[in-house]
Amino acid sequence: MHSKYPVAVHIFFLRENEVLLARRHQTGYEDGNYSVVAGHLEAGETLTQAAIREANEEAGVILRPQDLEMAGVMHRRAGDERVDFFMVARTWEGSISNREPEKCSELGWFSLEALPANLIPYVRQALSNYFEGKWFQEYGWI
Repeated sequence: MHSKYPVAVHIFFLRENEVLLARRHQTGYEDGNYSVVAGHLEAGETLTQAAIREANEEAGVILRPQDLEMAGVMHRRAGDERVDFFMVARTWEGSISNREPEKCSELGWFSLEALPANLIPYVRQALSNYFEGKWFQEYGWI
């Protein structure tokens, strides 16, 4: 039997020594905790297309394919099984703003040296992996 599970793309918006984080709100998943701009791929959509769409939907900015760098992949399990792709954006067009206040109670810049304690653990690990040059991880299987 073939596995069928969600595939998501997460975007690390980086500037100087900061990362953009979003506090989840009324989503039913990790509410109250911080994550990054992210979302599931839609049918027929590439990772890059999904990242561009999510950046616009959640943060109100325009990304071009050349603005994105692949940061890593995580095959993870936390109740269910998922595959997550992580991308980095250091340039974009427009001003970042919270475009989904019904799902995000806060959108702001945080120092990479002082990330909030309630950053979702797999996102924290993926950020660490990126800065350590670790491209792939199986997470939550033990």
